[in-house]
Amino acid sequence: MNKRTDLNQFNNSGYHPGPLVLRVLWYITNAVFFMNPLVVGSGFKKFILRRFGAKIGTGVVIKPSVNIKYPWKLEVGDYTWIGERVWIDNLDQVKIGKHCCLSQGAYLLCGNHHYKRVAFDLMTRPITLEDGVWIGAMSTVAPGVTAKSHAILALGSVATQDLEAYTIYQGNPALPVRKRELTE
Repeated sequence: MNKRTDLNQFNNSGYHPGPLVLRVLWYITNAVFFMNPLVVGSGFKKFILRRFGAKIGTGVVIKPSVNIKYPWKLEVGDYTWIGERVWIDNLDQVKIGKHCCLSQGAYLLCGNHHYKRVAFDLMTRPITLEDGVWIGAMSTVAPGVTAKSHAILALGSVATQDLEAYTIYQGNPALPVRKRELTE
């Protein structure tokens, strides 16, 4: 007989994202200054993120309605753009390189559940976006994915595996469709 999922057995006690006081302070700060659709300047947002332990480069632009789970697990390189309604669900480390673009509604997802386990255990894996990567609007990057230098994930696509450098990916699951060639 097949076993059944038993969410009553779920135990997240092995996962420690940070001290409770820090998480509560961040949740309030995130709701007021980041998830809020009103315009709060990128400079102020970068200042706050750094105070919460994020590593944020020069010239980073953060638009309204951005949701960041844990800033102490976030690194963003110089001149990167984070668009409206981007959700960085970084239950694990997220490293975003220089000159990257996360378009509106992009979703970086570091956690999932082990569907083979009765208790539906939490699994987390880091995400890395190397320099020059573009994550298109309404696209999703799954746990453990590395998008290599200048890769593109097209509109509404889902990256479940690594994206090769200078390659454009599209679909669900995202597949390579052509090379990215930059011109002056």
